[in-house]
Amino acid sequence: MIHVNNKWDIPWEQGMTVNRVLEACGFTHHHLVVSINGKLVPPGEYASQPVADDDQVRVVHVIGGG
Repeated sequence: MIHVNNKWDIPWEQGMTVNRVLEACGFTHHHLVVSINGKLVPPGEYASQPVADDDQVRVVHVIGGG
């Protein structure tokens, strides 16, 4: 299982990436900050960054305002 935001547990899949986790959780916002086990993942690596079984993934929406 992948644990996302201490809210969702999604089944781990062979070859799972950050993009797949975001898709499985229904995240559609384009400005996201993602960390795996406390380590930030650069947005350009979401498609290639693997996610292992039992990883803790944290996803935060970045919202600007004034």
